[in-house]
Amino acid sequence: MTGRRPGGDRGSALVEFTYLGVLLMVPLVYLLLAVFQVQSAAFAVTEASRQAGRAFVRADNAVDGHARAAQAVRLALADQGITAAVPPTVSCDPEPCDLTAGQRVETAVAYTVPLPIVGGLFGPGRGGIAVSGRHVEVVDRFRRQPAGAAP
Repeated sequence: MTGRRPGGDRGSALVEFTYLGVLLMVPLVYLLLAVFQVQSAAFAVTEASRQAGRAFVRADNAVDGHARAAQAVRLALADQGITAAVPPTVSCDPEPCDLTAGQRVETAVAYTVPLPIVGGLFGPGRGGIAVSGRHVEVVDRFRRQPAGAAP
């Protein structure tokens, strides 16, 4: 015995380390990208529902309130890079939504976050994670009533 090892495996540890490193890092980076997109969208819909509720209760009437709420949702989602048209859902307690003092207005916004890269493989509208936000706003009891409205 001469104490020398055969040179057939010389330098293979570096190749194996690189191969395993890439194999483990690619899914990790993908997972982080997906988590960051979902977190950004969750923040966006929460803020959008809040802003929609505030815009709705400060309007003069329900028609103007719906238009203001839709605009507030579009701006809040655009702040987080979401360009999809997402309509807010508005409900009032008690019905109808006439914006009388003390009325509770609930706004909700729902959005499906498409998964990066593989989201399109499942077909349109599939392969995403649903996020939603909900906010309740009360019409100010000292608000000025529009002309012609009952006190």
